Amino acid sequence: MTLFHRLVLLIVSICAVASAEPCTNPAKRKAWHTLTNAEKSAYLNAELCLMKKPANLGLPGAKTRFDELQAIHQLQAYATHFVGAFLPFHRMMMHAHESALRTECGYTGYQPYWHEQMDAGKFSRSTILDPTYGFGGDGSRTTGCITTGPFANYTNSLGPGYEITNHCINRRISDAISAVSSQAQVNACLAMTTFETAWPCIEGQPHTGGHAGIGGQMQNGVSSPGDPLFYLHHTWLDKVFWDWQARDRAARVSRIAGTNIGPDFSPGFPPRPSNIPKPKGADGDPGTTTTMGHVLNMYGNGPNKTIADVMDIQGNYLCYEYVEP
Repeated sequence: MTLFHRLVLLIVSICAVASAEPCTNPAKRKAWHTLTNAEKSAYLNAELCLMKKPANLGLPGAKTRFDELQAIHQLQAYATHFVGAFLPFHRMMMHAHESALRTECGYTGYQPYWHEQMDAGKFSRSTILDPTYGFGGDGSRTTGCITTGPFANYTNSLGPGYEITNHCINRRISDAISAVSSQAQVNACLAMTTFETAWPCIEGQPHTGGHAGIGGQMQNGVSSPGDPLFYLHHTWLDKVFWDWQARDRAARVSRIAGTNIGPDFSPGFPPRPSNIPKPKGADGDPGTTTTMGHVLNMYGNGPNKTIADVMDIQGNYLCYEYVEP
């Protein structure tokens, strides 16, 4: 590379930094149960829009834009769970989903979250499962498929696990397991003083409560975004993560830790097929320790960003806040 080309790249990078504007008017992410019926319908209709739009990224098995967002998760499940990037990766994925709703389907709101501690121990009675202004209820006792709500007739092409098959969205709700999403569990995680302890707490407790409490597709650690509830669950987890970060913001948005390589098999994760190689690290982050330069791969569903780019939800890239219910 010539000196001239180096100078050009330097000028471009400086201009890019200079053009990045700080977050001064953050978008407001609200709890689902606080939305009006009109706001709920707008969100549900935007999700249905993604389910009707044809896939355009060439990702394996994906037939719709909804599937392509699910593919972000399916294609790299073992590189994004039980690793230091777990929380930043899902934060970035929620942003990619929110952006698709807004830019491709005319949604004017922002990604809502499910305030799960309110429903812990009684998921089956949650307003979020309302058949008209919600996501439909439990799966059929015979097929497991959901039979009510706006997504009852959707044919998902990705999953279960790493498979590529046509199937329904299925659920098997457990009120007992949903108790793991309780306020007490959230408080225990918020009390952690280091990322090394807070991240496993959030991933191991509230995270499990939402996935296993809904069951079915949601309980599959690889293909769980095939249930639209995934996005409200993980947006809630992102809120828990941010609530933890906000307790010592300067320190907690500038440091990451943990491993880059998850276990070969864990509860909720189907065995990794032999044709899918075990991750050896992460894009742009070689070695076994997660760094701030770790690249979060969105597989074309928006730009790839580093962990450093998304650690602050009111930084130069992300710009939103959570509204307390």
